[in-house]
Amino acid sequence: MTTVEPIRFLPPEDPEDRARADLYALMARLFYAPPDSALLQTLAEADEIVGEDDTAPLAEAWAKLQQACAATDEEAAQEEYDTLLVGVGKAIVAPYVGAHLEATGGEKLLVELRAFLAERGLGRQASVSEPEDHLAALCEVMRHLIAVQRAGIDEQRECFDKYVYQGAVRLCDAIIASDGANFYKAVAGFGKSFFELEHLAFEML
Repeated sequence: MTTVEPIRFLPPEDPEDRARADLYALMARLFYAPPDSALLQTLAEADEIVGEDDTAPLAEAWAKLQQACAATDEEAAQEEYDTLLVGVGKAIVAPYVGAHLEATGGEKLLVELRAFLAERGLGRQASVSEPEDHLAALCEVMRHLIAVQRAGIDEQRECFDKYVYQGAVRLCDAIIASDGANFYKAVAGFGKSFFELEHLAFEML
């Protein structure tokens, strides 16, 4: 079994930013490793998201994720995660956003992403073998910008638009379309709804 650290929520002053940071933390956790029994129960029993207009798709996707958590156990989630996102030799769906861009787009993204992170004192730990464009890592970067560095909205938008949005949505679409996905269809559906809402919010600013 994979051992992971618990999610650590750091509270920005603005409630909306706090909620965004928490959702990025959740996406990072679910794409980094399969949920254990405690997390499945916590999500299944969590409060609903009340959505209106632009947030309605997110609320619907959250309800489906909660239903999936209630119907899934730790062993099934582990098996699906390993088959879908790890694989033997090659994953069914690569968890790297660069893999879902055009052939040369992924390489360029990784080079630019590393420079972006270095400018902000961030980077991959020596003990980590995953490339920086793993979706879990990018979600953690967004959480860090919001909750720890308290980065301005322009800097958050730059990171999201350049390194997250397009590849992350395509990655989620690939999971949703995969015959090997069950629980992770709900995870990807919620992730896509969240990323689309972020994109819309950044465009409106």
